[in-house]
Amino acid sequence: MRILLTGGSGRLGTELRALLPGVVAPPSSELDVTQALQVLDVAERLRPKVIVHAAAYTNVVRAEKERSACWAVNVDGTRHVAAAANAVGAKLVHISTDYVFSGEKGTYREADTPGPVANYYALTKLVAEESARIAQNRLIIRTSFRPREFIHPVAYSDMYTSQEYVDILAPQLILAILHVGDISTELLHIAAERKSVYELARRRHPDVGEGTRVQAGVTLPADVSLDSEQWRQLSALWTAPEPA
Repeated sequence: MRILLTGGSGRLGTELRALLPGVVAPPSSELDVTQALQVLDVAERLRPKVIVHAAAYTNVVRAEKERSACWAVNVDGTRHVAAAANAVGAKLVHISTDYVFSGEKGTYREADTPGPVANYYALTKLVAEESARIAQNRLIIRTSFRPREFIHPVAYSDMYTSQEYVDILAPQLILAILHVGDISTELLHIAAERKSVYELARRRHPDVGEGTRVQAGVTLPADVSLDSEQWRQLSALWTAPEPA
């Protein structure tokens, strides 16, 4: 199964490339998702069966000032990739985020209505999901991950999430990608258990300081934890380890 990966040099893309031998992941100089003709040309040349769209603008704070750049990558880029998937008959696997939810209640299921979003980054990712639906054959995966190390001096104890470190979460995403032909739903949550960002940070940075969301410099949702029960049931069919 030929797989084309966008965002191969990013945080998630790097992990996916290490776990998917043979995946084709052109650098951004060759596959700039903001350039529609370039995306189409690469797809037509490679003729992949699956396109995993992991390229994204992810700096939540900077997105408030760099709105055009954020929109170009997250929204226009997704539209271009979805159109290219249609052109070559590929299935699109679009990587989305828990930030599409308001954060008012947490433990969100796939059937829950997203929004209203808390910040501009979240807005672009919510619109990106609609752009991904241009693809006739698609799977949208909502997930949330951190780098292998928690690099910040402070973590928020009043923000709840189902994030996991990327090296732990990536194998779950690989499992979904390899079995994408067996997944009939178009939307899946793949994440870990509910916890505060502070609790997550202490697992790999025991000395991290405790802070609150007001210190972020941008509006952050209170609880965007995801319910991954549907994924747990599916992954059990393929004897995968469940998210922690």
